[in-house]
Amino acid sequence: MQQADKSNSREISKKNRRFVLLDTSFILTCIKQKIDFFDELEMEGIEILIPKQVLIELEGLAIRNSNARLALILIREKQPEIIDIKNKNVDRGIIAYSKFHKDIIIASLDREIKKMTKNKKIVIRGKKRLEII
Repeated sequence: MQQADKSNSREISKKNRRFVLLDTSFILTCIKQKIDFFDELEMEGIEILIPKQVLIELEGLAIRNSNARLALILIREKQPEIIDIKNKNVDRGIIAYSKFHKDIIIASLDREIKKMTKNKKIVIRGKKRLEII
């Protein structure tokens, strides 16, 4: 009987967890504006998901972009959950993923992603603060 109660409480706590899916544009802008998005989101109890396709984009940009290099260092250090959005085009992949995961918060500065997703979104306010809308 106790084991059943424990598994039910795990299921409930898993259902109550909040997740945010980060896009390349959001990560790079936070780095540029010195916003510690990892800590801010963690303090809000939000778990970070980063598509492996975003990592590939960052790795390509890191050759010439110091913010992308710093982003990769932070990602390796913080070890967020890496997911596969099953699409080489990151924007289309995020849009498709959001349609099947309506509870996921989307963090992107891309106008098309914002327009095409109905999920809650994280925006940057005043170049220093994150806000869920």
